Amino acid sequence: MSKMKLSEFSFELPDELIAEYPSENRDEARLMVIHRKTGKIEHKLFKDVLNYFSEGDVMIMNNTKVFPARMYGNKEKTGAKIEVFLLRELNRESLLWDVLVDPARKIRIGNKLYFGDDDSLVAEVIDNTTSRGRTLRFLFDGPYEEFKAKITELGETPLPKYIKRAVEASDEERYQTIYSKEEGAVAAPTAGLHFSRELLKRLELKGINFAEVTLHVGLGTFRSVEVEDLTKHKMDSEQAIITEEAVRIVNEAKKNKKRVCAVGTTSMRTIETSVSTMGDLKPFNGWTNKFIFPPYEFSIADSLITNFHTPLSTLLMMISAFCGHDLMMKAYQEAIKEKYRFYSYGDAMLIL
Repeated sequence: MSKMKLSEFSFELPDELIAEYPSENRDEARLMVIHRKTGKIEHKLFKDVLNYFSEGDVMIMNNTKVFPARMYGNKEKTGAKIEVFLLRELNRESLLWDVLVDPARKIRIGNKLYFGDDDSLVAEVIDNTTSRGRTLRFLFDGPYEEFKAKITELGETPLPKYIKRAVEASDEERYQTIYSKEEGAVAAPTAGLHFSRELLKRLELKGINFAEVTLHVGLGTFRSVEVEDLTKHKMDSEQAIITEEAVRIVNEAKKNKKRVCAVGTTSMRTIETSVSTMGDLKPFNGWTNKFIFPPYEFSIADSLITNFHTPLSTLLMMISAFCGHDLMMKAYQEAIKEKYRFYSYGDAMLIL
């Protein structure tokens, strides 16, 4: 297979198919089921996923939790409104955070930013890390728990920028999987948003096992690829954890020839980051910048649940590697024709 180029991942997506809101019930989004061996495509509801798995099969879920990363502050003296997007905590002792600021050109090292109606939280810009990024030091007297409570109160759910509406109260719950535990993501692992408590229960009763991994999704997930030669694209690093327990569950299923399903591209990237020479999953605790694009041999999962992704995105490239490029493009054309909803709050796809 020849090397694939960026332009092969382009398609026309009508704006009205970009989901502004989630489906009314989590498990009643639509589900497109793709059978790789036969090329058959079925149209179902998400809760029908139950019918494709049986006892002893494993679903690998990313249990990261999104924190309210988007804050609005005012610049000292001018009072200009500045959006601050918390990317990650750099140092807990000194309350240092890696952030994006917008508009970036207005912010210089030494500037102070004030948050809250009463300016009760202040931060100082101490470093320009990249053209868009800055390092902020929050000036806060009091225990870390109080500081954390403060930014949680002042921050809002970081819905992706292409959702044009204002954040609503319901987003706090809906832009989070029901099994989220480990706080650290600035974007939700969206395939998991379709699981309801009831569906999880029904899967459990059917004997499906769940292996939890953690990948703290960063904004790099949304960063577009700007090089025609995909081997030149660099992914942002994200923190990932695979526990001994997850390894045990997954390798046991593989040994017994059971189905192993990655729920979401983030789960897939996490498990593909840590594979033994024998093709088994290994424990992992560190950073990954794994970029999966065709041709690629997958080692762990033999099925994948995912949403419908943006043209030219790294996520689409992973789907192409897993599904086969032609079949994926055919499925996407059908999704557009059938008016499936795209992106974070959109519908789902199960690739078998």
